[in-house]
Amino acid sequence: MNISQEKIAIANLEIDVIRKQIKNMHLAVYPPTGRIRLSAPLATDYDVMRLFVISKLGWIKKHIRNFMEQARETPRMYVSGESHYFEGKRYLLKVIEQKKGVNRVESSGAKYIYLYVRSTTSTKERARLMREWYRAQLKKRIPPLLEKWETIMGVQSNDWMVKLMKTKWGTCNIEQKRIWLNLELAKKPTLHLEYVIVHELTHLLERNHNERFVQYLNQFMPKWRLHRAALNALPLGDMEE
Repeated sequence: MNISQEKIAIANLEIDVIRKQIKNMHLAVYPPTGRIRLSAPLATDYDVMRLFVISKLGWIKKHIRNFMEQARETPRMYVSGESHYFEGKRYLLKVIEQKKGVNRVESSGAKYIYLYVRSTTSTKERARLMREWYRAQLKKRIPPLLEKWETIMGVQSNDWMVKLMKTKWGTCNIEQKRIWLNLELAKKPTLHLEYVIVHELTHLLERNHNERFVQYLNQFMPKWRLHRAALNALPLGDMEE
């Protein structure tokens, strides 16, 4: 498929433009930061695209405003008593200082997440330990869910990876059949993780976010819109690579 990418700026907004072999223009605003993308037929005139975006400015700004007003986790210092989220539940962090032994993270499975560190361990290193713990936990959750939905949907991915993404919950490399899932999903309920997995697997049936794509989502996960809305309404994380 022929695809070209460019950017246009309108009213202090930057829009990612994707030209590809489609019949109509499609505009989308993506959480969590309000990234704007316009998909347009290959031969669409530049001025036509600008007018289309201008006609949708009110709609775009409304969505961006909603994302900006969304609750966000305050920056973490990784000290005892902080709230941290895991699988959709709130946990309290307990930092246990040790003179020897390996720095590590453990969960009680109920109320607490324990961070075992030396007293000299920096905030940056504590953040890294938590991030890698989240990564390990998410990697345990993904395989059974992926297998479940691949069977239901009749598709097969070749590979999956976890990485921290700023603007997407997931993405799919259709040619390589590789799925990427956002590390922040470790904090979210399993049902929301399933929604993102189903969304990305659907790209193996339909490349574009078109009517056919929506029909597949309706078929496999009839309440996907509710799951998407609930996921996007949750506090945004403060993890950094």
